[in-house]
Amino acid sequence: MINILFICHGNICRSTMAEFYMRHIVDKAGLSNQIRVASAATSREEIGNDTHHGTKSKLREMGIPFTRREAVQVTKQDYSNYDYLVIMDDNNARNLKRIIGDDVQNKVYKAMDFVGESRDVKDPWYTGNFDETYDDVSRSCDALLERLKSEL
Repeated sequence: MINILFICHGNICRSTMAEFYMRHIVDKAGLSNQIRVASAATSREEIGNDTHHGTKSKLREMGIPFTRREAVQVTKQDYSNYDYLVIMDDNNARNLKRIIGDDVQNKVYKAMDFVGESRDVKDPWYTGNFDETYDDVSRSCDALLERLKSEL
């Protein structure tokens, strides 16, 4: 079983979009019994809140199923429980390091690295543009899935 944790600041926009998108493509690939997907926040600001309405709207538009959920904060234990901790931006990297310490097992990846870009996933919390975020998330998740297929 490969375990993936998508991480952003609040766990209501980007990381949840990635979680639901990745679950969808993993299911379509018939790999749900081999790949487990979740998401979390580096902050406590949105703990308990459901996915942002803009994220839900974009997922609905794209035919990606989602369920009600509550934002959670990443924990030190998550580092042991997940094989891939996929962050959305450099701020997530700094905040995640405060929670888990050094990435001694090289499990932390920046989402856009999977498509050969070192930039951040665009944050709709600030831009209001969920289309751009979806483009970043879908491209990075598609590339990650291709990588994972070679590991299975």
